[in-house]
Amino acid sequence: MKNSGTRALLRRAFIGAVGAGMLALPAMAQAPAAAPSAGGGANMIDTIRARGALICGVNTGLAGFAQPNSQGVWVGFDVDYCRAAAIAIFGTETNRVRYVPTTAQVRFTALQSGEVDMLSRNTTWTLSRDTSLGLDFTATNFYDGQGFMVKRSLNVTSARQLDGATICVQPGTTTEQNLADWARGNRINIRPVVIERLEDNISAYLAGRCDAYTTDVSGLAAIRSAQQRPADHVILPDVISKEPLGVLLRHGDQRFGDLLRWMHFGLVAAEEFGITAENAAQMLANDPRPEVQRILGRTGGLGAMLGVDNAWMFNILRATGNYGEIFRRNLEPLGLQRGPNALWTTAGGLQYAPPFR
Repeated sequence: MKNSGTRALLRRAFIGAVGAGMLALPAMAQAPAAAPSAGGGANMIDTIRARGALICGVNTGLAGFAQPNSQGVWVGFDVDYCRAAAIAIFGTETNRVRYVPTTAQVRFTALQSGEVDMLSRNTTWTLSRDTSLGLDFTATNFYDGQGFMVKRSLNVTSARQLDGATICVQPGTTTEQNLADWARGNRINIRPVVIERLEDNISAYLAGRCDAYTTDVSGLAAIRSAQQRPADHVILPDVISKEPLGVLLRHGDQRFGDLLRWMHFGLVAAEEFGITAENAAQMLANDPRPEVQRILGRTGGLGAMLGVDNAWMFNILRATGNYGEIFRRNLEPLGLQRGPNALWTTAGGLQYAPPFR
């Protein structure tokens, strides 16, 4: 449980973000949803509908995943999952999502307390997080792994050359524990420089306070892409952990969890069947394949089983595109390749959707 002092700090941070223009807020009531009981009491889909907007916790700013663009509009891979969830519930995203920036330290508290309805914030699925925090992961929407970034001028080509190095890392993350486990297991002496805010971590690395920076490889690519001279920084080939990332919600509302889980599966299945933002309407009208028609809502009544309109995936795909389109739009500009995030039909691909029937 969160004490009153922590709750007050979180509320001040939330209000401060609104004042700074960091949140996209429609003109409607601002009160957070009450967290459902452990027994599953409140139905979050109904709660979100009654409020008029989905409140989605995202990163404070990570290129490719979640950050405001030059017009102040939130964009990114994780943001598109927030958008898709709102579209599933409301049929449109217009003024239906509020984006709440959360740090690594407060993200779980924000979700537990009801400050946000869901967390779409490059968060690793682990046993302890899945069992002890009162939260549920839905599906792995990005397979990642922890790596290291160094300045090219150091002439380091392997993480094993970091013996004796200082390494910047954020607290309250799997990254911090992975670093300690890796160093101990490989008998490598490292000196962690633990800094809470992502921006301060990056500044310390750039200023030379740390020899290396460690986080998920996707995060390293995002940080490198934002530098004036990205080529001055090297992401080492070593990957020291498994980091399956996914959307979280509070434990106890299986209906909302089913919706978020099948939303991801729908994006993956759409790519597999060749349904895109551009051709979704044409395929709805003309494609004879039964599963395509069930995904797009013409037959099967699958949306009603989830508590939403049967055209929910059609509406999502028209707005965001399929999984591959979301990946290409947000992550390929960072230099990230599909790798394990390719479809299961591709060599090495792990993205796989159960049948829509």
